[in-house]
Amino acid sequence: MPVAAPERDLRAVALSSREYEVILEKLGREPNHLELGMFGALWSEHCGYKTSKPLLRDLPSSGPGVLQGPGENAGIVDIGDGLAVVFKIESHNHPSAIEPYQGAATGVGGILRDVFAMGARPIAVLDSLRFGIPDGGRNRYLFQGVVAGIGGYGNCFGCPTVGGEVYFDDGYADNPIVNAMCVGLVRSDRIRTARADRTGDILLLVGADTGRDGIHGATFASVELDEGSHTRRPAVQVGNPFLEKLLCEACLQLNELEEVTAIQDLGAAGLTSAACEVAHRGGRGVDLDVARVSRRERGMTAYDVMLSESQERMLVVIQPGGETKARAIFDAFELHADRVGRITSDRRVRVRDGRDVAADLPLSALVDGVPLRTPPSAPGPPPTSVPVPPLVDPAATLLQMLARPNLRSRRPIFRTYDHQVQDNTVFGPGFDAALLRVPGTNKGLALTTDGNPWYVALDPYAGTRAAVAEAARNIVCTGARPLAVTNCLNFGNPDRPHVFWQLQESVRGLADACRAFELPVVSGNVSLYNETSGRNIPPTPVIGMVGLLEDLSLRCPAGFRRAGDLIFLLGDTREELAGSEYSRLFASAGALGVGEGPAARDAGEPPRVDMAAERDLHNAVLAGIARGIVRSAHDVAEGGTLVALAEAALFAGLGVQCPALSSGASPAATYFGESQGRIIISVEPRRVPELRSILTSQRVPAHALGVVGGDELQVGPVRLSLDRVRQAWETPW
Repeated sequence: MPVAAPERDLRAVALSSREYEVILEKLGREPNHLELGMFGALWSEHCGYKTSKPLLRDLPSSGPGVLQGPGENAGIVDIGDGLAVVFKIESHNHPSAIEPYQGAATGVGGILRDVFAMGARPIAVLDSLRFGIPDGGRNRYLFQGVVAGIGGYGNCFGCPTVGGEVYFDDGYADNPIVNAMCVGLVRSDRIRTARADRTGDILLLVGADTGRDGIHGATFASVELDEGSHTRRPAVQVGNPFLEKLLCEACLQLNELEEVTAIQDLGAAGLTSAACEVAHRGGRGVDLDVARVSRRERGMTAYDVMLSESQERMLVVIQPGGETKARAIFDAFELHADRVGRITSDRRVRVRDGRDVAADLPLSALVDGVPLRTPPSAPGPPPTSVPVPPLVDPAATLLQMLARPNLRSRRPIFRTYDHQVQDNTVFGPGFDAALLRVPGTNKGLALTTDGNPWYVALDPYAGTRAAVAEAARNIVCTGARPLAVTNCLNFGNPDRPHVFWQLQESVRGLADACRAFELPVVSGNVSLYNETSGRNIPPTPVIGMVGLLEDLSLRCPAGFRRAGDLIFLLGDTREELAGSEYSRLFASAGALGVGEGPAARDAGEPPRVDMAAERDLHNAVLAGIARGIVRSAHDVAEGGTLVALAEAALFAGLGVQCPALSSGASPAATYFGESQGRIIISVEPRRVPELRSILTSQRVPAHALGVVGGDELQVGPVRLSLDRVRQAWETPW
């Protein structure tokens, strides 16, 4: 009878005793050391999705324009004119917690490879970041290192970082969230999938030499962190953006060769994942010889080579007759390529080390055989109400709010990123959504990432619906119509019942919201076990969204455009302060941000989302922009109406004169509440009747606020110079 593997061996590859028993059943024997490592990598949460896969099946993933949904390196949506947009978001949380610069840099490198592996040229990077409060020490070290890593890799590669979000909460002090999204363009007839379906095709490993960096990276990303996690530093990859640029250009030229069958990047689990998955997708097998792999370290074993996650490597599957053409391209970019194997018909993976067989496994067991799991699920303690003090001085409160880390200007951050390279950026970072021109057309792509962990902590279902709605509003504010979604679900340890319940409810909210907006989810990533020594991160689903603007000349800015224009608030304000930046400003000192306590996280219900009203709002704003009626549009989000008015004024350097803000809610909710489904717009006076006609037809409530002009922010009792407002907003980091 087979004996159980030593517990320490299973821990090293993040496998449970039950999973090891399943491996024994599938193989009918004990796996050797390499085979166990391969199972550990492909059965990890990061690669196998064994906890989240049953939930993700509920997400809508098809639609009229979807050319490729989940299951490939990235999703693809048709945008007309023979072009398609390719995009995906992924996490690099654990590596960034250990080595912030390289963790973030290689996160960017990995998502770039996912896009150009599909035959697309990367045109934009966005990020979604969460850190502990940047008050010094390790939090600031992680914050600065991650920002530098994103800028360092993207700038050197030559892909603009055009948008994203950065938020702070003590819940991320030990475990930052680092999500990177990449968007690319491809001709619809040149889309490349990672599917090797021809027996006899050869495998070329192209790019960097293979080293020991990143070994066990996939399993490292699938376990919680602890005080000893610094010893995992060798599991963090090291990036070379200049080499990746050469690799990208070579792969894009390679994509023009008819003899190329598939291109697959080497990311998590390295050669194991790339070779096994590309063969399995095509219903074939693969035979590899690791002795042919170029190495940058001596003494590397077959285990090291198969599980290394060294960066800047691609696996190219090509018909034998095309190898000479492919090598000519590699030579032109001074890239070497190793012929490391071939595609077989037996649906197995054989790993040879010269003449010795190091591993021999059925691909069905290795790739699809991971036992799915459904941990116990239970909600946490019920929310409790926490009194929020009445608003006494709106002007002073506004200045306090604008100076807070979660609301102040991100300019010092995004100025470290080159957001103009490639010369397609129309709206860069810092606004509701980025906007890029589509070369060779008059179209534009609007891009955003959004997520509010405070809402999700209060109600994961409602909070995730709100994240989808906010992303769609941000896209709409540019004049673009939302097309499709990618998502990154960042949660704590799913073995804890309340965390798994949060994940379940969040996915349910994501599915319902995307169906309501008729938005397919075409790609995504799940990052679990974001826990350090028993402390879980706030639940953090991040929504990446892409929208299409058919006529770029109709683009709509977030800032006011001309003095004399009239300002309207579309949508209603309700008594909704739970989860808001205002409520956290006045919460007791403790664990949820600057001067914030645990009660602030657990208090009340988040702002509710009326999906039908949201759709009506989006349709009305898009119609107003398309007809040239709406001259500016800015989403009301974190900080509420007064903060949104201040931002729209600061974006343009134009003041605001509003006699009063009024609603049926309290002054605090009126000025700083974060009710969903609201957009501030500006309109030329003579076109107000046309606006009202559109709003009436779409049943969208509108509230006249005032007029654009002057050099002050005058809103009811608030009277501040724009210089004073800007000084608070640009509080130094």
